[in-house]
Amino acid sequence: MSVAVADNAKVGASILVDGSGRTLYLFEKDQGTTSACLDKCAAAWPAFKGTPTAGTGVNSSLLSAANGQVTYNGHLLYYFAADRAPGDANGIGIPAWYTVGPDGNKVDKD
Repeated sequence: MSVAVADNAKVGASILVDGSGRTLYLFEKDQGTTSACLDKCAAAWPAFKGTPTAGTGVNSSLLSAANGQVTYNGHLLYYFAADRAPGDANGIGIPAWYTVGPDGNKVDKD
């Protein structure tokens, strides 16, 4: 699974995306590499799983996997089910969910 950096106008920043340009998110309630997103949450926020590879703009030393889920800077990465196309970022503004910057930190534009 490739992870890259792309500029996103809706977010107003460069963020992590998968190899197809789909936005990736972190969940603040996770405890390290233990997901707090279960059951109904996991249906809305599917885990980004696979063996990660660093694409354009990604710091490969921050990229890893835990229990099959891709991590960046220690954060588990997720998709948002309502993002239908590359560049969608419909998960912004939902409490505790954030896009991820190339530095590995949440992008918080509040």
